Amino acid sequence: MNCTVNVASPLRDYTGGAATVSARGATLAEILLDLDRRFPGMRFRMIDEQQRIRRHIRIFIASREAHELAAPVAADEPVHLLCALSGG
Repeated sequence: MNCTVNVASPLRDYTGGAATVSARGATLAEILLDLDRRFPGMRFRMIDEQQRIRRHIRIFIASREAHELAAPVAADEPVHLLCALSGG
């Protein structure tokens, strides 16, 4: 199934500047793999080597924060990819 993915500005280099893209999948893991097929390297910016969401990334499915890649995504639910600001 398709869903809309809202991409945070630090990740838009991967999407050619697009703030919104579509992706296919029934879980967050499938959505992120689909995005990475189309936008290579994007998934690694969000997911670490232990297959966990990186500390500075927040992912929401509709209004629920996703804490695991197995989180289900319904066709009508948007996915929001957010990046925390850091620095000094």
